Amino acid sequence: MKVRGERECQSCGTRWSYYETGSVACPSCGDLRSVGVDARTAHTDTSASLDLSAHRKRFGDAPETLPRSGTDELQSDLREYCRKRGFIDGGRLAPLGETYLAARELLEAVDCFERLRDPTDADREYLLALLAGADDGDRPPADEVPTALREARGMAAVRAVEAYRSDALDFLDELEAGTDRNGTDRNDADRNGADRNNAESGDTESDDVEIDETESDEDAPTVTVDGENPEARIGPARDAFERLRDRVTRVDALGGDVPPAAADALVEAADALGEYVRTGDETALTNADDLIDDASVDDLDPGGG
Repeated sequence: MKVRGERECQSCGTRWSYYETGSVACPSCGDLRSVGVDARTAHTDTSASLDLSAHRKRFGDAPETLPRSGTDELQSDLREYCRKRGFIDGGRLAPLGETYLAARELLEAVDCFERLRDPTDADREYLLALLAGADDGDRPPADEVPTALREARGMAAVRAVEAYRSDALDFLDELEAGTDRNGTDRNDADRNGADRNNAESGDTESDDVEIDETESDEDAPTVTVDGENPEARIGPARDAFERLRDRVTRVDALGGDVPPAAADALVEAADALGEYVRTGDETALTNADDLIDDASVDDLDPGGG
């Protein structure tokens, strides 16, 4: 969606950032009557925090790894957090955050653990480690993910990368539209400059030449990137995201049952592509291509290690 991030309360005059609060209600007086005072920008994120302390206490008090009650509430909180988070923040493409990834993985891990007939100590330790660190974005390293639960890592990568890819492609669409508008504006400016010169020299049929040099809100860019020639990175980024989609589809078809390192490579590739889109750094694009290659077909054999 496109929003005016800088808001002003019509009741008390307080100004605040919608990007920080996620609400059009005034933080000072609560009045819902506010107006945007800046240009519209693309925005899909919502201000949200993840606090799992109550769930950790419930798990700690339980005689078994999973408490008899409260698991549904944990999964509901994790889903709600993931639902609120987006990756376009105030017109800029954000990185794929560690807390989002950890929340995704914990959500998948609880579901996988519940299906295990005879969980091992390693399975329990992995689940509890995720619960302990998810709200700080901490996840066990790939070599500590138990074989019986590695599909949690894989499916978390699938869900996270697909969500990120969707926002990134929307961002690229907006970036392309913005560069197209800038090209049109430059052409219009050249024509207006010629008209102005003609008017001053008396070469036009009328002396009443009125030139509108203001940019309408609808024509203003909705996304922002760093570096020069942003249009040059749109095609390569789309192509790389398509390659990434193919690998993610393969992991999804395997139910996430892939080596954790391969799942992590997909996540890192998505993040590297995000860096390329933000900065135009060719090294980030090369890194993303290499990471996509790392999740090779051979690596995605569920019978492999």
